[in-house]
Amino acid sequence: MTWGTTGATMKLVARDSPMSPLLIGFFRVAIAAPCLLLAARGLGGSLARPRGRDRGRLLVAGLAMGGYQVCYFYGVAKTSVAVGALIAICSAPLMITGLAAALLGERVTAVTTLALALGVTGAALLTVGPHEFGAFPPDFLGGITLALGAGLCYAVYAVVVKAAVARMPPLSVAALTFSVAAIALAPTLALEPVVAGPRAWVLLAYLGIVPTALAYILYVTGLRSTPVGVSGVLALVEPLTATLLGVVVFGDRLGWPGAVGAALLLGAVLLLAERERRARG
Repeated sequence: MTWGTTGATMKLVARDSPMSPLLIGFFRVAIAAPCLLLAARGLGGSLARPRGRDRGRLLVAGLAMGGYQVCYFYGVAKTSVAVGALIAICSAPLMITGLAAALLGERVTAVTTLALALGVTGAALLTVGPHEFGAFPPDFLGGITLALGAGLCYAVYAVVVKAAVARMPPLSVAALTFSVAAIALAPTLALEPVVAGPRAWVLLAYLGIVPTALAYILYVTGLRSTPVGVSGVLALVEPLTATLLGVVVFGDRLGWPGAVGAALLLGAVLLLAERERRARG
């Protein structure tokens, strides 16, 4: 749900600043990284150092998080917000399920498969509902490829982090991976000047702290006790939250496809919640 406020926040930042979405993406991870480092030391007691293969895993996860920012924002620029978000958000849980089965040996149950189908369909309808897709812009195919790359980067991050949190404190995992992402995206500062007023910096601070640092503290902690395939379906609550914010705050129209999509998404989440209740009952 906190991830779902990202789009609205970026829209408000764009109103107050000429910064490109890619530069905003850099500040997102650059602000989140020190917050996560402080949280790891303050709440976790100390910052755990990765050992053995976990060093490589966290490096890969951090680069994947940085790659997500690049692929997603450039993908959206070459397609549209609706199309780019649709492809990235809907492809990610499918890729997560496949990677988790291949690399982590997670079993894909019938309930998870049904929830995945409901969730992806619901996210697609929810994203398409308020928008009308017109003529394809130039470089559309390249944008589609980048959006798929964003979904893959997110899936890689989720699966690699799932393997790491089994041996390391979740806060340390989040802090180290976002530090790698921030360092990897630092050259973005050389591409364009940073022009932003006080309101834009407040919004950027919110973007880095709440839907990034806080959200990933919750996410990586939840991964310790949740199959990564299930987490991919639950993360589809993001477009539901974003759409409802658009309707309430920006006056967007939901449309009947969006209403059906919202119902399917809620059904997927409730289905997984009921499965967990019975498993623990």
